[in-house]
Amino acid sequence: MARMAPNPLEAFQWTPQPKAAALLRRLVDQLLDADPVATGLARRMKDETGTRFIDWIDHLVLPPDHRAMSELAAAGYVRETAQDGTPHFVQPHGMFPPIVPGARLSAALKVESVADFAAANGLALTSCDPPLSPLRRLAISDALSVVERHGFRGYSPPTHSALRGENFLRHLEKLRTRRPNFQNDDLGFEHVHQLLDSAIADLGVDAACDLFFQAEREFWQRRNRAAQAQKSRQDKLGLGWANHDHHTYRSSRENFPKLVAVFEILGFKCRERFYAGREAGWGAQVMEQSIAGIITFNDVDLTPDELTQDFAHQPLAVRPTLGTVGLWCALHGDSFLEAGMHHLEAQFDFDALRQQLEAEQGVKTMKPFTDLPYLRQAFTEGERWKVAEKRIARVLTAGQITPAQAEQFRHEGAIGSHLENLERNDGFKGFNQSGVSQIISATDPRKHLHRAGA
Repeated sequence: MARMAPNPLEAFQWTPQPKAAALLRRLVDQLLDADPVATGLARRMKDETGTRFIDWIDHLVLPPDHRAMSELAAAGYVRETAQDGTPHFVQPHGMFPPIVPGARLSAALKVESVADFAAANGLALTSCDPPLSPLRRLAISDALSVVERHGFRGYSPPTHSALRGENFLRHLEKLRTRRPNFQNDDLGFEHVHQLLDSAIADLGVDAACDLFFQAEREFWQRRNRAAQAQKSRQDKLGLGWANHDHHTYRSSRENFPKLVAVFEILGFKCRERFYAGREAGWGAQVMEQSIAGIITFNDVDLTPDELTQDFAHQPLAVRPTLGTVGLWCALHGDSFLEAGMHHLEAQFDFDALRQQLEAEQGVKTMKPFTDLPYLRQAFTEGERWKVAEKRIARVLTAGQITPAQAEQFRHEGAIGSHLENLERNDGFKGFNQSGVSQIISATDPRKHLHRAGA
């Protein structure tokens, strides 16, 4: 359960939710036993993508007279009204799909594109909602459907005009091409504000948020071989990145409040803060946009005395030294500007993904930094990026790297991005603070000198 505490570093203390997890597993097992289409798809998800059927569920439909209906309250579910007025049950203390009263037990799976899923699985779109709708659904068996969402959390598609569809594509194109080289960071942020103001005016905050992160995943994937390999595996089933867990951004200290401000324009709320300890020298602000279904993990160099201040909104002074996050930004640019995300974390069958990526794609995984019953996490080996000479010269002149480090970065580049393998159990919604500290330290470019090819 998440609870608020006077100390901001102790707020949002998430805990495993075993009762809700057991209830969900029982319902999914019942569905799989009764529906061979769902059973076959679950098997292919595990064998071909290293993912679990249960992690792809957008929502479950449950008959009012089903025995499980009487167990929802004990499992932490509460009754609420969805965006379109549909009554449903949600579990606010963990990561679980909503449960919607309906005629029969069934599941709707989340995908990035219904059309892609149909094409990959030989299905027709004759009974599907219109293209570019905020909600698009396709039935694939009596007990199974897939849904595509764009900033909408209801269960019946809202009115959708041709003009809105045109605006959708136009703004997506602008967000996909938003990273020309600007003379300074302020111009980059100003450009994004203009793009988002226009997108929000035409589409609303939630749809604009959905489009923004669709473009962000694409940019990150283009620069990461592990991402390309896994995306191709998930695309063979037409799933896309709908299993994303959170998007991780690295920011310089001077730009951090600007980054948070942009996300707040997109409807994000600040969730828990992270500080990994005096030795680690970095912290993070977790943010969530519940309607678009996006979580961001935003990293920045921090000092102990800055912990209790609102570092997400108050200016952070420029420091002469660079921590792990600050050096990454100095070498590559901030995630929000030139560099793109440091990593995307998606939900997988932890062991299956590790084995399959290495065996089929030659993609190796680093040592797990979290290996708990309810949370397992590991990075793929880092993607090494070329570093621009002007960036090397700037940090060398400032005394923030040594001549030897500068020479190494010139010849071998520096670690830029990862794909993160995550498995959540018992609906655990939080993160492992000490484990994250260790892995962030391990990705510091200064710790990879003279190890190219290792």
